[in-house]
Amino acid sequence: MVGLENKTASSNNFIKNIVIEDLAAGRVTEVVTRFPPEPNGYLHIGHAKSICLNFELADEFKGRTNLRFDDTNPVKEDVEYVESIKQDVKWLGFDWDGLFFASDYFGEMYDRALLLIRKGLAYVDDQTADQIRETRGTLTEPGTNSPYRDRSAEENLELFERMKNGEFAGGEKVLRAKIDMSSPNVNMRDPVIYRIVHAHHHNTGDAWKIYPMYAFAHPLEDAIEGVTHSICTLEFEDQRPFYDWVVEQCEMEAKPRQYEFNRLNITNTVMSKRKLKALVDEKVVDGWDDPRMPTISGLRRKGYTPEAIRAFCREIGVAKSYGVVDERMLEHFIREDLKLKALRTMAVLRPLKVVITNYPEGQVEWLDAENNPENEEMGVRQIPFSREIYIEQDDFMETPPPKYFRLFPGNEVRLKHAYFIKCEEVVKNEAGEVVELRCTYDPETKSGTGFTGRKVKGTIHWVEASQAVPTEFRLFEPLINDEDENEDSSFLERINPNSLETLQGFVEPGMKEAAAQDKFQFFRHGYFNVDPKLSEPGRPVFNRIVSLKSSFEVSKA
Repeated sequence: MVGLENKTASSNNFIKNIVIEDLAAGRVTEVVTRFPPEPNGYLHIGHAKSICLNFELADEFKGRTNLRFDDTNPVKEDVEYVESIKQDVKWLGFDWDGLFFASDYFGEMYDRALLLIRKGLAYVDDQTADQIRETRGTLTEPGTNSPYRDRSAEENLELFERMKNGEFAGGEKVLRAKIDMSSPNVNMRDPVIYRIVHAHHHNTGDAWKIYPMYAFAHPLEDAIEGVTHSICTLEFEDQRPFYDWVVEQCEMEAKPRQYEFNRLNITNTVMSKRKLKALVDEKVVDGWDDPRMPTISGLRRKGYTPEAIRAFCREIGVAKSYGVVDERMLEHFIREDLKLKALRTMAVLRPLKVVITNYPEGQVEWLDAENNPENEEMGVRQIPFSREIYIEQDDFMETPPPKYFRLFPGNEVRLKHAYFIKCEEVVKNEAGEVVELRCTYDPETKSGTGFTGRKVKGTIHWVEASQAVPTEFRLFEPLINDEDENEDSSFLERINPNSLETLQGFVEPGMKEAAAQDKFQFFRHGYFNVDPKLSEPGRPVFNRIVSLKSSFEVSKA
């Protein structure tokens, strides 16, 4: 099979072991998971880990996975994000068994809130958000009861209905769960479960003036859908007691359980949706799918494959401890996936013209070139060769250092797939810049003829000039170096000014009609992808996915 094998993870992790134990003990008869993004932005590589975990876990045990949009905050959510999330999940290679929205359950959530009020377990609070925060207490000191905590059930029911009917302004009142203001877990100190929001909702329109808080809605959604294993990241671990409280006190028939795993953090990578949105809003990037963005759409546009991302997510594994993954690990997997798939061709990113003075004028010959030496099934192509070619500026030095084996005056090198050439003359402009080289070639040294005469130490790539296709190349560095989510300073102040370099060069004529998302390995430069937004017919634009080599190695242990 070419590329990375498409399979589910075979190694065990603690969540998988829990599932195995639940099935063996009969606590669960069918595994049901869910991927529950909030549609307030585009998904990023961290979400890919959660997607792979939830879908592959259910697939392995022949269960089900739902895609559910936690759309409980109409101010930040949009249909654009809903559609982008669906596209990303599909592109990664997964298909959901059920497609749901939290807003589908607003009616039932409201009824469950009424149940809590009738049971004396919820009350309407008139305090402001600041007052509630000030009276919540600290990790070492208990909170203070709200002066409205002992309202009667009848009064709370009336006020909550009036909240629902839109009779109060946003922030004027909230509904709080009535639990324990002295609990050592701050999340159990009468958390807010409903707030007033006067905003149009993408799914329910203007039907609702109150919206459930995520911490209240999420366990209800899981229970309604019959989710058996609600998998989330470690920052929700302290919320688990409230999750269980909601399921129990709202008298849900199904009893889902929440399990937490480590979120994905990658070096030099912004992993905050809020910060990513700021990059888009401030026009630091040209959209959510900018190839410098760690969004799934950005990685796709840059040239990453779903196979590489799935393999990466399996390799990093699932654990309970925090950690940071080296960005080179992700790059390793795209190299592994493309090394047998990508057509190997030649491109000149910083061109320098070469005239081969003893080659016949007007003559063009066609040379055989392997499409991928590591995959013979990809066959060969033909490339033109003539008197004028382009080479890389870096492949020539007028005064070279020791052990420089490329082109310099009097030196001979091999042109990849072609002949030996020797630099005879250097042409400069008025500013003293080298603008052209004049060389000679040896017709006896043609590649593939078995020439065994003298040896040369340098091989350089090239593109024939008359049929070369003008091309733009886009090279990337990390958008923000050494991103630290805990930094107090604005991360926008740490933008890397060299995150994008644009070059004008040439590719072989056979690549003129390269299609969007076609991937190539350019000799010595790395793997490149045809940009789907900037390319035009006959003039492709190439994004560099990754360089050819890295010092990073995946552990075999």
